[in-house]
Amino acid sequence: MELTIDLLLSRVKDRELARIADKVVSGERIDEEEALYLYKSNQLTFLGALAEHVNRKINGNRAYFIVNRQINPTNVCVYQCDFCAFGVKKSDPRAYEMSMEEILKKVEETYSMGGREVHIVGGIPSHWGYERYLEIVRRIKESFPQMVIKAWTAIEIHHMAKISKKSYEEVISELKEAGLDAIPGGGAEIFSDRARRIISPNKANAREYLQVHRTAHRLGIPTNATMLYGHVETLEERVEHMSQLRRIQDETGGFQVFIPLAYWPEGTRLGGHRTTSVDDLKTIAVSRIFLDNFEHIKAYWITLGEKVAQVALNFGADDVDGTIEEERIVHSAGTKSAYGHSVDRLVKMIKRAGKTPVERDTFYRVVKVYS
Repeated sequence: MELTIDLLLSRVKDRELARIADKVVSGERIDEEEALYLYKSNQLTFLGALAEHVNRKINGNRAYFIVNRQINPTNVCVYQCDFCAFGVKKSDPRAYEMSMEEILKKVEETYSMGGREVHIVGGIPSHWGYERYLEIVRRIKESFPQMVIKAWTAIEIHHMAKISKKSYEEVISELKEAGLDAIPGGGAEIFSDRARRIISPNKANAREYLQVHRTAHRLGIPTNATMLYGHVETLEERVEHMSQLRRIQDETGGFQVFIPLAYWPEGTRLGGHRTTSVDDLKTIAVSRIFLDNFEHIKAYWITLGEKVAQVALNFGADDVDGTIEEERIVHSAGTKSAYGHSVDRLVKMIKRAGKTPVERDTFYRVVKVYS
C-alpha cells in the first residue's frame, strides 16, 4: 500500500491535491476546506487509494460484519418528514404496529441463528407512551439476556424526553437500566439548519441530536453516527456535518462508527434522484480521510447495494453492517437490496473485495476471522 501511495503521489499533477495527500500520508489532520477540495476532485482512483491507505493503517486488511437483525416495530410516525417513505399516519392502510409477542418472536429467530445484536428503530407514534419504549427493551433483555440491544435513535430519545418531561440523562439512564447497550446513529440526516427546514422541519434539530449522543457517551453508552446525503444538501454542508461529529468525537470518544447513508427518493414527497456510485465512493473516501478520530467507516450494503459496498471496502470502508434480516425503512424508499444476507454471502462478498472477513459483535470485538 505504501508503494501504491508513493507511486500515485509522484504522478499527481494537481499541486493542491498532492499537498493535501502529503498531509494525510504524514498523519496530519486536514481541515474543512481541504476536505471539500477532495470532494470536488475528479481524481477518484487517487482519492480511493488515499482513503484506503488511511484505513489500512487503522484496520489492516480486515472488513467487519455482524449477525444481527433490524426490527422496525411500527411505521406510524407523527413527524411525516418529506424525505422519508417509511413513516405514515395511523389512518394509512399501510400502517402497522407490532405486538410485543411479534417482536420477541423475531428476536428469538435471530438468537437461534447465532445473532448477537438486535437493532430497533421505527416510526414515532403520537399515541405511544414513554413506558412502551422501555418495555420493549426490558422484555427483550429479560428473555434474551445475552442479546445486545442497540435501540432508539436520538430522535426517538428526544421524543421520549418530551413526552415524559424527563431530561436526556434520565431517559438514557432508565433505558440503560432496562437493558439498552448501544444507540444507533439514525436521525442525524444532515445538520444544516437550511436543509433540515426542507427535509425534516418538525423533529429534533442538530443541536438536540448531538446532545443526546453526548449524554449517552457520558453515561457509558456507545453510539453510532450517520449522515444522509444526496437530497438537497451541498457538499459544504456534508463537510460541516462531519466536522461537527469530529469535534464531538474529540470531546467524548463515544462514537463507534460513521455511516454515510445514501438517499433513496422513491415514494418520498421530497423526490429527487438516486446518488451516483461516484458520489457514494467519494463520500466513503472523504469521510475516512476527514474523520481521523473514527476507527470505523461503514459501507452500508442496504443503501449502497452489494457491488458498490464491495468497491467501498477499497475506498476506506472497513464494515458492511450485517445480516440484518428485515429492514423496512430504506426498502420503503426503493432500494432493491435483498432483505437479508446469510453469513456465507457476506463472507463471499467481503472476500471478493480482496478483504479478510471478520465477524464482530456490536462493540467491534472479534468473534471469528474467516481466513
